[in-house]
Amino acid sequence: MNDQPDRASFTAMEQGTAEDWRIIGGHFMPYAGALADRVLTHLKLLDGDYGGFPIDRLQHSLQTATRAHRAGESEPYVVMALLHDIGDTLGSFNHPDIAAAILRPFVDAKLHWMCRQHGMFQGYYFFHYIGLDRNLREQLRGHEHFEDTARFCELYDQSAFDPAYDSAPLSFFEPMVRRLFERPVNSVYLGLAESG
Repeated sequence: MNDQPDRASFTAMEQGTAEDWRIIGGHFMPYAGALADRVLTHLKLLDGDYGGFPIDRLQHSLQTATRAHRAGESEPYVVMALLHDIGDTLGSFNHPDIAAAILRPFVDAKLHWMCRQHGMFQGYYFFHYIGLDRNLREQLRGHEHFEDTARFCELYDQSAFDPAYDSAPLSFFEPMVRRLFERPVNSVYLGLAESG
């Protein structure tokens, strides 16, 4: 088995003991506590990645969040705006799903849905130029968060490609990200966070 006292001893979970899970639980919260650092590090991967756009993806994210912040949106909303495209590096064909999955334990259902669906809503502004239906989002009309998502894209996302815009730096948003990721509000692991 395992000679390390700080590691579980099982080779399959069905063999685990309460002691194994005490050890694992002792590692979980310190690791989970560094989530904001990992998210911020990953967000920085968007720096210098233009993808043909007028500004790089990090600047687009900063500009989207800055616009939302200056308009008086809530802190969780601003962080969602900052992270909405964080999935671009790993999910070229489904980046909204990745961002939404990262945010899900930490935001309410509305912000999660907005993040997850923003790609389809953003398509209203360009899908017709690439042979797709710009009104694809209409299949979601009637959903309680439809108008909120359309508003996010109209006011903050689609308009955030201005090289002359004075965006706040990432350091401005870092405390907000850290506060959001301190504790989940919606997760099967909520009990761990509360006891940790």
